[in-house]
Amino acid sequence: MRFRTVFRVPQCKNTVIFLCKSRAFGSYSGQPRPERSFGIAFDIDGVILRGRVPIGGSPQALRRLYGDSGSLNVPFLFLTNGGGIPESRRAIELGELLGVKILPSQVVQGHTPFKNLLNRYENELIIATGKGEPALVMSEYGFKKVLSLEEYASHFKNIDPVSQYKNWTTMQAVDSSSHSNELEPRHNVLSNRVKAAFVVSDPVDWGRDIQVLCDVLRSGGLPGQENEHQPPLYFAADDLEYQAAFPSERLGMGAFRIALESIFDRIHHNALEYTSFGKPHPFVFKNAEAVLRKLQQYYSDDCLINSGDFGSQPFKTLYMVGDNPVVDIKGAKQAGHPWFSILTRTGVFKERDNHAEFPADLVVDTVEEAVDYILKRESSS
Repeated sequence: MRFRTVFRVPQCKNTVIFLCKSRAFGSYSGQPRPERSFGIAFDIDGVILRGRVPIGGSPQALRRLYGDSGSLNVPFLFLTNGGGIPESRRAIELGELLGVKILPSQVVQGHTPFKNLLNRYENELIIATGKGEPALVMSEYGFKKVLSLEEYASHFKNIDPVSQYKNWTTMQAVDSSSHSNELEPRHNVLSNRVKAAFVVSDPVDWGRDIQVLCDVLRSGGLPGQENEHQPPLYFAADDLEYQAAFPSERLGMGAFRIALESIFDRIHHNALEYTSFGKPHPFVFKNAEAVLRKLQQYYSDDCLINSGDFGSQPFKTLYMVGDNPVVDIKGAKQAGHPWFSILTRTGVFKERDNHAEFPADLVVDTVEEAVDYILKRESSS
């Protein structure tokens, strides 16, 4: 099976239970204000930022979603397939770049659903790869025996036959190897099988990662052994391309998955099995709605009034503001009511007219224009 989309089906083997249980929204003793009937999900790359530079008037646009006291006035979150660092750190970075306070709970990254696999792999040996700090991300989710693919590979001599030519990683690899010689490995990687592999963010060293993942996956979790049943493989997202600082689109995690799958299928008797998360899959948007509902309960100002039971009224509209028709707009369309899709021209999409295959409900030039439209539409409804 080449691709498996995971839905919430209890008590089934190899099933991911995707349920948001946020604990970072805080609480207060007073009664909440009347709920907003709408919420907003923003993509980041190509909508809010290009690289680390705010674009499209994003700082001004986001400030309009806060009250005079600086408290959250409109429930919104960042819904991105990116990642590589914990949500708490991403929230701090976004806040500093945009000049507003961002809660960790307002950041939903591609790998955020991995925390729901904790019951299955909490005490199992797993490996994680990607840019940033993939092992730290998984550790903060609660996984106790996680190694980065780089650290894992350092315990197997010559597993990457061209590592000596990679001057940009040689010192890090040497440091890791020398450390492992002085101390016992944190986990017994030479005899214990890897129970699952996680592609947390876009891999940096494709050659090494494809080689080592093929070794792990076709050997049943222990490189160098005979072919065994493949351990589970999880991708945080499956974007083929995304908009970064470079003028044209960059290859994303989906491109890496295609490369790995093509090679694995040529050298192994069974096709690669994997599970992909991230937009455009409908469960991502269902989870975003649950997070926004929590944010409804959180936003407040100095004048709280009694509104009875909160969380009982459904959203009339949820806005998805994105730049990638195949990811953001397709996902919102598939999720259906109450999602309303807005496509910006600041990222992957740059055309004058709407996208032919996945047309958005609205096309705008910038995120500032999108927020202006949302606030005017909601104030008149």
